[in-house]
Amino acid sequence: MRRHSAFLVPAGVAIAIVGFLAPSAEAGSAHFVGTPTATASGSTLTVKGKEAGLGNLEQVNIQVTADAQCVNKGGNKPSAENKQAFGGGGQFPVQNGKANFSVTVTANFQPKCSPPMSLVWSNVVVTDTTNGISVTLAGPF
Repeated sequence: MRRHSAFLVPAGVAIAIVGFLAPSAEAGSAHFVGTPTATASGSTLTVKGKEAGLGNLEQVNIQVTADAQCVNKGGNKPSAENKQAFGGGGQFPVQNGKANFSVTVTANFQPKCSPPMSLVWSNVVVTDTTNGISVTLAGPF
């Protein structure tokens, strides 16, 4: 004759175990949807994009850094003072696990680029500091 023993777990303990093992509803898999775009106009650079996999976050902090420099018609960079790093960013609301963002960075160094020289942006890095992800955009812009 075989004996079978049953081990019963109280309902409250079972629910606690299942709750501990289940993935958190807050957890997400943050990622940029496609590649953010960068557009230069005069002394400003505007970076737009979309991020998803944000779970139940209320907002994300997006930061953009970029180098700006004056370039003459021959493609030369005539003055070291005319190359500087600039940055900008902001907080963007999350809706249904997604956030759209638009960050504008303005170059304000002296002397300003004036024709025939033009301002060129490079080394553009978009970072979500909330989730620790970033992407570098191919330039120049």
